[in-house]
Amino acid sequence: IMLHSTLALSLLLIAVTSNLAMAIKKEKRAPQTLSRGWGDEITWVQTYEEGLYQAKKSNKPLMVIHHLEDCQYCQALKKAFAENEEIQEMAQNNFVMLNLMHETTDKNLSPDGQYVPRIMFVDPSLTVRADITGRYSNRLYTYEPQDVPFLIENMKKALRLIQTEL
Repeated sequence: IMLHSTLALSLLLIAVTSNLAMAIKKEKRAPQTLSRGWGDEITWVQTYEEGLYQAKKSNKPLMVIHHLEDCQYCQALKKAFAENEEIQEMAQNNFVMLNLMHETTDKNLSPDGQYVPRIMFVDPSLTVRADITGRYSNRLYTYEPQDVPFLIENMKKALRLIQTEL
């Protein structure tokens, strides 16, 4: 009887520890890898193609953010973007959102070069909005942290243009 209960206890212990290990592993996982720090509450699409599909299906504009992990300007913009409640709320509710760390094959997304950070809007009609630009003539689609109010205006413009053009 002694041997039997020791065996049962060992098995129980093994079961508990493996469950615990799994629970710990789950806990460690980042809340949402697709956000890459741009906003964990936002639902992000994984690819440009998926973004286009969702934009067409939902009749929402697609917002494409090109950035790189080791770019200090991207990091600064990301922080301002993630901390701004108005941007986060609009991004959650009114846009299909995509952030990319590589270039797409769509040349329309780099009309004036492949620099980062670069934010562009694509209409649900799948037209890249080359008319929604930032404040800098040398890099039309770049934004700096202090340009957040300007980015908010451009997000509103992207939403307005859909309503007037359909």
